[in-house]
Amino acid sequence: MHTQADRPAVTVVGLGSMGSALAGALLDRGYPTTVWNRSPGRAEALAARGARVAGSVAEAVAASPLTLVCVLDYPAVHAVLDPVAGKLAGKQLVNFTSGAPEQAHETAAWAAGHGIGYLDGAIMTTPPGVGSPEMMFLYSGERAVFDAHRAALEALGDPLHLGADPGLASLYDAALLGLMWSTLTGWLHGTALVGAGRTTAADGAAPTAATAFTPVAARWLTAVTGFMNTYAPQVDAGRYPGDDATIDVQIAAVGHLLHAAAARGVDTALPELLKGLMERTAAAGHGSDSYASVIEVLRSPAA
Repeated sequence: MHTQADRPAVTVVGLGSMGSALAGALLDRGYPTTVWNRSPGRAEALAARGARVAGSVAEAVAASPLTLVCVLDYPAVHAVLDPVAGKLAGKQLVNFTSGAPEQAHETAAWAAGHGIGYLDGAIMTTPPGVGSPEMMFLYSGERAVFDAHRAALEALGDPLHLGADPGLASLYDAALLGLMWSTLTGWLHGTALVGAGRTTAADGAAPTAATAFTPVAARWLTAVTGFMNTYAPQVDAGRYPGDDATIDVQIAAVGHLLHAAAARGVDTALPELLKGLMERTAAAGHGSDSYASVIEVLRSPAA
């Protein structure tokens, strides 16, 4: 473990599950860590690990050149930090509070108006994953702030700076959560499908356990990642050569998924949604294009 003598001080404001995990990761890597929470009792476990507990938020932000804030929402950020903006002047603030890109822009403007270096951050893991170099932490805003404190940010996870636009981290966060929910729902639908009994006695096949299906599904996701990498340049170019599998072919294939789900009493809302998107894409003139052309409908749903 590194000693605190060779690490700059960091303050963590907000000690919910995630804020406590952030402070804990910093302490584990030898950073002198000051913590503050509206309810002081939440700091006790961190104090036992060596954290300095500030008596006020003003004392907390004055203690370090870098403050991390992780509270309920953006109004809570301002309720806590607006009164101490003067104490933060000339220092750097990383905001890990979840919110909308527009709120990140407003907070970045507030920080700039008070002479505060600002990064907006998104934590792409749950609290137990904080501190693992495998986990992504997304940042957007002032590159100079990111570069100045990169070592401390690396104590939390793998730091990725997305760009100067302060709203990018929260925008990526929303997009990646959408990808996660879509992927998990697709996996759960597939698990329900292969785990369901047939409606006819003639079938006789035993349902497949989730633990048997999942390794096959995970291997398939590797191929799906390959499709994403193939389609990304098509999306950027706005041209979708259908030399692998066209939308018309995919519409026929999703019909088999619908039939299999209905025959086994599994909910059909997800495949119906997918089929509807594909049909709208074909109606827009992309029937002979690749699946990537669905983005045209997603971009302009009224078309």
